[in-house]
Amino acid sequence: MGFFRQCIASYTLMLKECHRIVRIWSQSLIPPAITTSMYFIVFGNLLGDKIQLGNDVSYIQFMTPGLIMLSIISNSYVNVCSSFFSAKFQKSIEELMVASINNVAIIIGYVGGGLFRGLATGTVVCIIGMLFTEITIHSWAMVFAFAILTSIVFSLAGFTNAIFAKKFDDIAIVPTFVLTPLIYLGGVFHSVSSLPQHWQSLSMANPIYYVVNGLRYGFLGISEVNILASFAALVVCVMLLMGVNIYLLRKGVGIRS
Repeated sequence: MGFFRQCIASYTLMLKECHRIVRIWSQSLIPPAITTSMYFIVFGNLLGDKIQLGNDVSYIQFMTPGLIMLSIISNSYVNVCSSFFSAKFQKSIEELMVASINNVAIIIGYVGGGLFRGLATGTVVCIIGMLFTEITIHSWAMVFAFAILTSIVFSLAGFTNAIFAKKFDDIAIVPTFVLTPLIYLGGVFHSVSSLPQHWQSLSMANPIYYVVNGLRYGFLGISEVNILASFAALVVCVMLLMGVNIYLLRKGVGIRS
């Protein structure tokens, strides 16, 4: 199958994923909207006035980019992980494997669906945030760059999880026991500089801390880390995870066994 046909196959798979997300919009878009509204009401309105950040940014403004990134990460990961595992469980993935579709095209198709859901839920959260506070954009380029790259990274990570998963319980282990703690300790609701020294050191080893700060810089122009280093790390993660997933598909891990 030539390059043009591979592009069509990848686009078709991506379109299928996007249609699925739109079809189940009540499950994919409404829950993040409700959860985020609760965060804004409880943390932003009720507790926000009692939290001082030491700059001209209010706590609810500080929290908004973190909530957007939280939504992008969790939805990108879960969408690809659940969708690809469902294809494995229903044996429909075998149709793709015998259809001469390149492994790269398969991955791009599923990751495109994860990117669509991640950015869609991120946009919903941003709109909700506008109801609670004034949202400013310091750099549109940084907002789009970090949102898109982060969504791709965690979509690829979800793809890896789905490859190794053997039952539906396996696709919930990483989001529950790995992603959730990392997200809540990644500076979504607090400034890491306000933590004790040992917790600051642990936060520096948390990759989500860097992407949250990257998006926060795009919105507010403030960051506690080097933005270019964070951006470069995301690019490296995309290439590494893409390579790992291509290798796993080529070897048939979790599919042929």
